[in-house]
Amino acid sequence: MDKYNNRETIKKTTFISTFFNKTKDGKTVFSYRMKRWILVIAIHLLFFLSFAIDIQTLEGTLNGSRFLGFHLIDPFTTLEMFLAEHHLHINIIIGVSTIVVFYLLVGGRSYCAWVCPYGILSEIGEKWHNTLVNKKIIKERKFDHRLRYGFWAIFLILSFFTGYLVFEAINVVGILSRAITYGWSLAVVWVLVILAFETLFSRRAWCTYICPIGTTYGMIGKVSALRVEWNDNCDHCMVCHDVCFENQVLEITKAKYDKQREEKGITREYITGADCTLCGRCIDVCHEDALNFDFRLKSLV
Repeated sequence: MDKYNNRETIKKTTFISTFFNKTKDGKTVFSYRMKRWILVIAIHLLFFLSFAIDIQTLEGTLNGSRFLGFHLIDPFTTLEMFLAEHHLHINIIIGVSTIVVFYLLVGGRSYCAWVCPYGILSEIGEKWHNTLVNKKIIKERKFDHRLRYGFWAIFLILSFFTGYLVFEAINVVGILSRAITYGWSLAVVWVLVILAFETLFSRRAWCTYICPIGTTYGMIGKVSALRVEWNDNCDHCMVCHDVCFENQVLEITKAKYDKQREEKGITREYITGADCTLCGRCIDVCHEDALNFDFRLKSLV
């Protein structure tokens, strides 16, 4: 993408071009999308190799794993287990504590963009969906993003009353993670059903409205140290809104807040919405460099 000479909207940008950026001096560099995909693939390659050839580096799946011997447990899985069994083993407590501390630093829903394997499939489905919408074959359908909190509560309530991890039966993230590590099963058909639903009905519906894993990480991310920072270079072109599938978090980029900020002398603000996945797509397309990653604790380091 050449954001300094073009408006890199979804309609005007090819999918392949989103993996590369042109700098101001004309150099071609990896975009954040490319960096994210490399990391996601590397993580799951480690899962696969640890099982397939027993290299014992990253063992298990995204629900629960061991990295160089240290236990790591998904926070939502931990909540399900506690409500289903009414107690937690010490290894689970240690594992989930490690994960929570880590994501308090690097941003809660960064898990969705930088770790989750379904995120890659969902981004491909998103491109197909947008193509069909542009050709007027299907309609764009959006719902209230707060639906995710209802699903989050429902799955936890079901765990409490049934004693089972009900969500895991339909968890496309877990199904895909297990398929990559241990080999595919018929459950992968469910992943394809969800992908088809997102492609033909509602853009990135699983991530936006349903997945309680992302919702849990979002709660952590509300106070996380790594954030996207906005500055007053912004010319309110709204391209960042166009590419962001959780664009409600970019509300502060709208021109209507300029007078209020000018009165208070505000030139920089953090994107603090819990739904931000820190995917970097808004940064990749901002031709004014008005959006950048910033570590809020850097002044203390």
